Amino acid sequence: MTDFAGKTVIITGAGKATLKNGEPGSIGYGIDNAFAKRGANIVITGRNPQKLAGAKEEIESKYGTKVLTCQADIAAGQDNEAIVQGVVDAAVKEFGRIDALVNVAQASASGVTLVDHTMDQFNLALYSGLYSTFLYMQKCFPELKKTQGSVVNFASGAGLFGNYGQCAYAAAKEGIRGLTRVVATEWGPDQVNVNVVCPLAWTAALENFKEAYPQAYEENVHMPPMGRYGDVEKDIASVVVELCTPAFKYMSGETLVLEGGMGQRP
Repeated sequence: MTDFAGKTVIITGAGKATLKNGEPGSIGYGIDNAFAKRGANIVITGRNPQKLAGAKEEIESKYGTKVLTCQADIAAGQDNEAIVQGVVDAAVKEFGRIDALVNVAQASASGVTLVDHTMDQFNLALYSGLYSTFLYMQKCFPELKKTQGSVVNFASGAGLFGNYGQCAYAAAKEGIRGLTRVVATEWGPDQVNVNVVCPLAWTAALENFKEAYPQAYEENVHMPPMGRYGDVEKDIASVVVELCTPAFKYMSGETLVLEGGMGQRP
């Protein structure tokens, strides 16, 4: 399918990461591949230029679509508005339009309990996740309004279910969910829909989390009822792409829990 041909998608936190077995190892990277398969030009951001370059090289060679990389890290003590505006301006200069925004970027000191959390650790989660999502939505809106585009933000079961040792991460993710609902109300008249995905997939970050914080891993990570962890591209990224198609235009402000049956709520 090439239904995204000629369209442009910005994906934050989308550098190349692989699992120990060589499979795609980050949700952002899985989303890169999923949109590229559908013909989209993509703009990918991240902190690590090597990971961005790796994603660009592989995706352009595999799918023939264009990839623009922008090193960008939203953090305390810098002009974050200018950083995000620079990404948006670069995207429009290169491709002429923005049709979708997917906010994946998030860092945190997961595994550190609230009483041991430092302000720097708390700020790390808020800036990289909540403030980043806020700024990218704000700066992309003029272009999304023109294209009647879509936004997909990322939250987590950590916030929905109060995971052990994830206070800052959960606070950032629940902030993103609240922000998304408000924006869905405000942007509805402009036909820009905004939704949230809460994923559970096996990623390189989860592999590292298991090694670095074994207690928090045992407390929080359990095998889903479906008997497997999600695949970043097949189970998560494919849903994200569909949320940006006309078929889901009428859905906005919603939270989709993609956790293989673990995210059941009344």
